[in-house]
Amino acid sequence: MIEKKTGTRTEDRAVLVGLIQKDQTEAQANEYLDELAFLADTAGASAVKRFTQKLPHPDSRTFVGKGKLEEIRQYVQQHSIPLVIFDDELSGSQISNIEKELKVKTIDRSDLILDIFAGRARTAQARVQVELAQYQYLLPRLKGLWKHLERQGGGIGTRGPGETEIETDRRIVKDKISLLRKRLSEIDKQAFTQRKERGELIRVALVGYTNVGKSTLMNLLSKSDVFAENKLFATLDTTTRKVVLENTPFLLSDTVGFIRKLPHHLVESFKSTLDEVREADILLHVVDISHPKYEEQMGVVNKTLQELKAFDKPILVVFNKMDRYEAEFFDPWLSPEVKEELLRDLRQRWEEATQQQCVFISATERENIEALRTLVIEKVRDMYSIRYPYKTMLY
Repeated sequence: MIEKKTGTRTEDRAVLVGLIQKDQTEAQANEYLDELAFLADTAGASAVKRFTQKLPHPDSRTFVGKGKLEEIRQYVQQHSIPLVIFDDELSGSQISNIEKELKVKTIDRSDLILDIFAGRARTAQARVQVELAQYQYLLPRLKGLWKHLERQGGGIGTRGPGETEIETDRRIVKDKISLLRKRLSEIDKQAFTQRKERGELIRVALVGYTNVGKSTLMNLLSKSDVFAENKLFATLDTTTRKVVLENTPFLLSDTVGFIRKLPHHLVESFKSTLDEVREADILLHVVDISHPKYEEQMGVVNKTLQELKAFDKPILVVFNKMDRYEAEFFDPWLSPEVKEELLRDLRQRWEEATQQQCVFISATERENIEALRTLVIEKVRDMYSIRYPYKTMLY
């Protein structure tokens, strides 16, 4: 994928390419490229130039038109750019055709996300999930990409009579996918057993778009030390901690962040990790309110929750990064009374829009965290009273 030099590491320079299709505006396309640039930065590449083209649909051969591809070719050659990243998924033949014209490495958004996941997977489960997704991504592209795979087995019996190299490679990949699925199934059984052994505690899961501050919030609520960083997909492996607030115990899980255009194979591979979301009793939907497209990000998360059949659970919407939001939209001379009224109106508007309780916080500045804790305790206690109406809880 993206090559990184260790020690005195230098970043790859890359150009980004996106289409403005008939159902998109130029502003939307640029916002998608902003996110692609952040993904590239997370993977260790620096985006130095962007190319966009208005087309009703992608060119079946080279994704962009012939003239635009020539413009990109001239730029990457003049500036010795080693990498071109497309914002949409490319077929194997498209990648092959584009690389033949540009003479540089070409990847798409899915390949970039898979590269990030591969670099950040820590547990055995996450590593198997990512490897499975990579092989599933590769399989339909073998014919177009064709680079002969290193044979794991080798020797007699690895090639059938009259079989071409591409057919052999396809069989190797299919065998590898089958093996990884079997291994993942075994890991999933162990994870399911572990979840069952957690007993009768109410489960709360943090969900949200990637890089909204879930891990920082996890650290605050659970007083743990979950890795948090201003990068996309800082957390891949679900982390679960037992939390006790005012004598009320529950399990709190931090889950992988969602993102638009998340590769289908990655979603499929990570379904077992997302079981934490499906099996949770309460969801805390964390939103970065300072992001210019936070409403669209909320829509992506809600759509994903619907696909996971988890949208009907009790949800507390946590608008995070209010310190940045206020610095951007609130005049510094506002009186505390006016500021409080604006915040009250904001909360009322979003509670009506989402039909869920909302709270506005800054996890990094620890603003309004007590209000969040109070709401979480109320929801957890309500859930205990519903689930175990005849059982006396600790509180």
